[in-house]
Amino acid sequence: ATAGRTTLNGEGLQHQDGHSLLLASTNPAVVAYDPAFSYEVAFIVEDGLRRMYGESPEDVFFYLTVYNEPSPQPAMPELPDLREGVLRGLYRYSAGHGNGDSGPRAQVLASGIAVRLAMDAQHLLLEHWGVAADIWSVTSWNELRRDAIACEEHNLMHPGQDLRTPFVSSALSSATGPVIAVSDWMRAVPDGISRWVPGDWTSLGTDGFGRSDTRAALRRHFRIDPESITVAVLTELARRGEVDSDAPRQAIEKYQLGSEDLPGNKDTTEAVGE
Repeated sequence: ATAGRTTLNGEGLQHQDGHSLLLASTNPAVVAYDPAFSYEVAFIVEDGLRRMYGESPEDVFFYLTVYNEPSPQPAMPELPDLREGVLRGLYRYSAGHGNGDSGPRAQVLASGIAVRLAMDAQHLLLEHWGVAADIWSVTSWNELRRDAIACEEHNLMHPGQDLRTPFVSSALSSATGPVIAVSDWMRAVPDGISRWVPGDWTSLGTDGFGRSDTRAALRRHFRIDPESITVAVLTELARRGEVDSDAPRQAIEKYQLGSEDLPGNKDTTEAVGE
């Protein structure tokens, strides 16, 4: 029906897809992408036509997950090696600014519709908590993983030669702060690259059954909304001692993310009949 577990919000358990990228990863012939923007789709389709029907066609087919949700489409950014990043699976879409070079910083990796949610979280983090967040568009978790596995296999069978570095490791080698991965898929999708990502890793995703509700309510339920991304970033920064240890709890209360369930909070629930 459509990609993502929270996008086709009225279908409940029937059509909400949080796992097709996992299935795609099991077939070596499937080249799967989870693009966020139209210019990414253009690069991917062009490359797919070349690889499937060009002068030297490959035995592959392309699988693109697109979303049944209106989304603003920005102009293509003028970034170095943008096309390579899109096709290989990762590029930095938006650098975090505003808190100086010495302030706390985090890396948020997002795919598909979650890139927009991550951008909203970037604003909350800077505006409310003084945290800069770099936003990375992950066009293909699967391609990043396959590249990393290919590098490992080459290094295993070629001792004494120069080691190959996975693209994801190289791209994030100079990034600072914890890494938070978020998508409209089960956590197992981004977790497939976690061992090659330098630094601390946290993933957010849509594990569990789908539900019938609004997109905003579903994203709050699965904890992939901008506020939950913000709390995840603050939690990792607090663990590293880079923000106040109480910041995550304060954020949960501020954004009304189930603060009544926090340890130590008074239970204000009234008994039936009182």
